[in-house]
Amino acid sequence: RVPADIMLLQAHDLRTDESLLTGESVPVRKRSSAAGEITGGQRPGGDDLPFAYSGSLAVGGSGLGEVVATGTKSEIGKIGHSLSSLEIAPPRLQRQTRKLVRAFAIFGGVVCVFAVLLYGLTRGDWLEGVLAGIALGMSLLPEEFPVVLTVFMAMGAWRISRERVLTRRAAAIETLGAATVLCTDKTGTLTENRMSIAELRLKNGKIFHPDKAAGRKIPKDFEQLAEFGVLASAQAPVDPMDRAFHELGLKSQRLRLVHAYGLRPGLLAMSQVWQKDEGASPLIVAAKGAPEAIADLCHLSATERKALVATLDAMAAEGLRVLGVARATFKGRKWPASQREFKFKFVGLVGLADPIRSSVPAAVKECQTAGIKVIMITGDYPATAR
Repeated sequence: RVPADIMLLQAHDLRTDESLLTGESVPVRKRSSAAGEITGGQRPGGDDLPFAYSGSLAVGGSGLGEVVATGTKSEIGKIGHSLSSLEIAPPRLQRQTRKLVRAFAIFGGVVCVFAVLLYGLTRGDWLEGVLAGIALGMSLLPEEFPVVLTVFMAMGAWRISRERVLTRRAAAIETLGAATVLCTDKTGTLTENRMSIAELRLKNGKIFHPDKAAGRKIPKDFEQLAEFGVLASAQAPVDPMDRAFHELGLKSQRLRLVHAYGLRPGLLAMSQVWQKDEGASPLIVAAKGAPEAIADLCHLSATERKALVATLDAMAAEGLRVLGVARATFKGRKWPASQREFKFKFVGLVGLADPIRSSVPAAVKECQTAGIKVIMITGDYPATAR
């Protein structure tokens, strides 16, 4: 766990989980700050920021940084401070009740004065008139309203608690009842955030669905795609997509990782270089990433790219998150500065499914029945989200 807000002086494929600050469950990439770069005032969220924030978790890579904020001056401290200074507006029901009570009070006051004048002028007994006016006013004023509202709010909180939800403020019950639109995150909220490989697709168009295969046995034609998908993933997987590859992939050879290239802003792909034995050559290079980035690494022709986009759209239309896989070999001792310098060959596409939580369809239907419009917010590929 990152102990303070830190400006990164060094970052080696560093990824952090900032869900405590942003609500986004997918780890984000970090980079080191450039010389002379102005890095003040940047908020959490998104890839390639030169900051690591207090309360976030380092889930991959390593880094070195300088502490720039602690306590209430950190981003998580600012959130806590803002919560303590919030001014709670009176709920609508309370405002309406106050207005109703005020109307009753004015009416009761007028009736009281009228009763006092009536007694005093007609009977000449002003004391009895005052007492009668007070009694009449007390009978007219709605003293029961606050009690009834308190009881109803308590009953609402009790009913919500039976659904295993705690209510901090009674006004939240009224707000919940008045909701007309519900905006929800997708990954980890509507879905389980538990990736599984649902489809393997080769360059020649052959398709294999592991979840439909008996014993999940991978045909020989697809072994290379599965193996290089594993070789391009982290050895100790934390990311759900890397875990999915390890659960499926084949690794027939005992290899040693000798070099790795992480995701970069201009190239959304990662590559890992493997060696069979000490001093053995050539080295094996495996890459995976966004299909467009893999197409760029493999220098696909315009026709091949057009066919790839059509395939990508077809897989995304099934709700799959699609990654491309490529392979290469390398001879030499000095690593290229960029992944682009390897001579990659396109292996195929992998479609990953993030299953919907079993309770979600019924929950969405219940919202729609109650007149609440449900809106999904996600950073996924549009066709996948749709």
